Amino acid sequence: MNERGAQSRMKVALARIGHERGLLLVGLFKLSKAIFFTAVGAGALDLVNKDVGSVLLHVADVMRIDPEGRFVGFLMDHVGLINSQELKRAGILSFLYAAVCVVEGTGLVLEKRWAEYFTVFLTALGLPWEGYELMERFSPYKVGLLVINLAVLLYLLWILKKRRQEEEEEGLG
Repeated sequence: MNERGAQSRMKVALARIGHERGLLLVGLFKLSKAIFFTAVGAGALDLVNKDVGSVLLHVADVMRIDPEGRFVGFLMDHVGLINSQELKRAGILSFLYAAVCVVEGTGLVLEKRWAEYFTVFLTALGLPWEGYELMERFSPYKVGLLVINLAVLLYLLWILKKRRQEEEEEGLG
């Protein structure tokens, strides 16, 4: 019986190594989102009280994008719709979302159970909105985002279910 118990514990330990890699991957993904949204927030707040059109033309020039092209023309047509108040709001919301991503990512990298539940809750909360956005205006980017978030959600639900089963087996053994 001792040999069987040791084999069972070994299987659980080996299975957890894969879980740790998966949690690490999801955690690093969340931390990379935090870096991205921190940069977006800083960029939005940096543009407050600036002529966004001039900044756009300067960026297009630096990146050697034709200022008379369709892409820059589209952006120039819409840049006037953004005011300082909206830039402030976008910056603050980006920083708040980045903070949430730091909490999720750090908790997942450290394999904290609360982070798994927190990420499941937040990811599930955002899925209806993502579905609505996809139906409103289809884009491959939105499909990719939805697929990634569904994969993260399903993976974390699977992890939580496996851990619950392992705890029940340990309690019976």
